Amino acid sequence: MANILVVDDELGIRDLLSEILNDEGHSVDLAENATQARNARLNGSYDLVLLDIWMPDTDGVSLLKEWAMAGTLTMPVIMMSGHATIDTAVEATRIGAFSFLEKPITMQKLLKAVEQGLARSTAQPPASAAAPAQTNTAPAPATTGAIANGAPAPAPVVAVMEQAPMSHQGFNLDRPLREARDGFEKAYFEFHLAREGGSMTRVAEKTGLERTHLYRKLRQLGVDLGRNKRNA
Repeated sequence: MANILVVDDELGIRDLLSEILNDEGHSVDLAENATQARNARLNGSYDLVLLDIWMPDTDGVSLLKEWAMAGTLTMPVIMMSGHATIDTAVEATRIGAFSFLEKPITMQKLLKAVEQGLARSTAQPPASAAAPAQTNTAPAPATTGAIANGAPAPAPVVAVMEQAPMSHQGFNLDRPLREARDGFEKAYFEFHLAREGGSMTRVAEKTGLERTHLYRKLRQLGVDLGRNKRNA
């Protein structure tokens, strides 16, 4: 489990990213502007930061530069934007951004970018930003999302493809990722509910989710809680 900070001025994006990352077992803090992000960074340590570029008080690139100059850019930072230009991407990369995600952000791209960022954090923590200009001498980090308006990404794009059969254990995988994931998760939770006799406490323990989050997830998936329901 990693500690992740999500910085975005749009409530819907913050909630969406938080839900996805929480489902993956990560601990997520949220900030709606640069001021809250500064305070969060001063008061806590993060393994990864998802940082929006366009924010009302201070833009994400300026905040990234602040952290770099202060020597607190000790974690991978993934920039997010639906309107980034190549110049903006190059500038953020020069300062020390790990990669970019283009909005709207798909779950697949988000999880892949987070996985790569956390792997970088574990294998090779970012160097102290006392001299951020040195980042020019190293190859630019691979970007996960494309830059807006169809422009080429400022760094080589790493394509990760996993081969899998079209169906597995009765699941039809030839459909959109979210539908396939929802179908699997519903079957997964129904299996554990049946095995634990409807005990939400035991299912929460087995699946590693808090009961409140578990209830919300089951309602979202349309799982019938009336069958074999037991709160013990």
